[in-house]
Amino acid sequence: MEGDMRFQNRQTYKDEREELQDGTSPEPSCQLSATEFSCHCCYDILVNPTTLNCGHSFCRHCLALWWDASRKTECPECREKWEGFPKVNIVLRDAVEKLFPDDVKRRQEETQNNLKISNSLSAFQKYGNEQSARPLNHTGEWRRGGGFFSGVLTALTCVAVMFLVYHWSRESEQDLLVHKPVTKWTANEVTLWLEQLGQWASVYKERFLEEEVNGRLLLTLGEEEFSKPPFNIENELHRKAIHMALDSVKALGVKPPQNLWEYKAMHAGKSLFLLYALKSSPRLTMLYLYLFDYSEIFLPLIHTVSPEKSEMNEESDIFRKYWSDDISVKQWTEFLVKYTLIPYQLIAEFAWDWLDVHYWTSRFIIVNAMLLSVLEFFAFWRLWSRGGLRTIPQRMWSHFWKVSSQGILVAIFWPIIPQFICDCLFYWALYFNPIINIDLVVKEVRRLETHVP
Repeated sequence: MEGDMRFQNRQTYKDEREELQDGTSPEPSCQLSATEFSCHCCYDILVNPTTLNCGHSFCRHCLALWWDASRKTECPECREKWEGFPKVNIVLRDAVEKLFPDDVKRRQEETQNNLKISNSLSAFQKYGNEQSARPLNHTGEWRRGGGFFSGVLTALTCVAVMFLVYHWSRESEQDLLVHKPVTKWTANEVTLWLEQLGQWASVYKERFLEEEVNGRLLLTLGEEEFSKPPFNIENELHRKAIHMALDSVKALGVKPPQNLWEYKAMHAGKSLFLLYALKSSPRLTMLYLYLFDYSEIFLPLIHTVSPEKSEMNEESDIFRKYWSDDISVKQWTEFLVKYTLIPYQLIAEFAWDWLDVHYWTSRFIIVNAMLLSVLEFFAFWRLWSRGGLRTIPQRMWSHFWKVSSQGILVAIFWPIIPQFICDCLFYWALYFNPIINIDLVVKEVRRLETHVP
């Protein structure tokens, strides 16, 4: 039946062309004929018409079948090669659907139940996605505005190199204390540790210098000694904060890391792991922090993103590194809702709290978190539109094993990875990923434009 109809349409189309070549024409009519909107492959009404560079239009599934059979990127009519990836001609599609709704509906029903057509369309779209993911075309130029991202990435390369040199130059004065045992601290290093507790502690550094308090002497001091001469720290909150910081130094043996760079200097592998793991698996990474790094990272995270009203006071900055182990039900509820629905929002809120310490770096992290949220939304939207929500548990399970296996491999080979490679990967993940994710978001938006419902 379908073959007879195609043959009849094809014969009608050929007869009209022969009449035009013979100098004769059919009777004039003010109505448009379906043959004027026929595909040059199946000679039936166009469905999702796709127009090539040469100007010829075909049903999208006919073009997909042609490409799947020949693997040639050329027009089936004139054999001219097309550039880029063909898109649906929206104007022509809307016109055909309005003029011949019954014919279009019939054709759509025929193609939807055809397994061969579905497979060819899927393969054709996959080919198009691969073409869109390629940054360069055959002329060596970035596709459709890609030059902007190329220039930004080049500029960020220079910025990353400058950051590497800058932080390596400061390692001797800032990151030294997180490696050097407290018993070997000099008087100047003790005052440096005191300054880094906060602006409020700077007023006491002269008293420590006058007494030449080195690391060994610092370990013998307690809260009671701080209240007596020659220190005379009258503010009880200040005495308590210095005493708590000193207890952390005694327990750890070195200065605890208090910002991103000190943390990276002390935990190079863990900092790199967190940057990459939070990007691909934010929920699994936060679960890992809860199970294995509760006091050092998870407590500050949950108290920052879901604070209690009692924590928001004028002295909160003094004790910002000494969070309470008590987490209220309200905090847990707020945290779990964000953790389930918008996990990257938690990262953005945590980075926002560190704006006064890491001005530009925090902004990079916040922008990257927003972009990753958009990409996650696109991923769920694709699953929903394709009816793949039922596969989410299976995808999560396979993703869990993939991340676990990668983490085990990195842990095995980590001791032999040079420090320079680690630093390059760290700065790439921190400053380059936002630019790369901007490009991915743009591609997802363009993919929506070419999506055929």
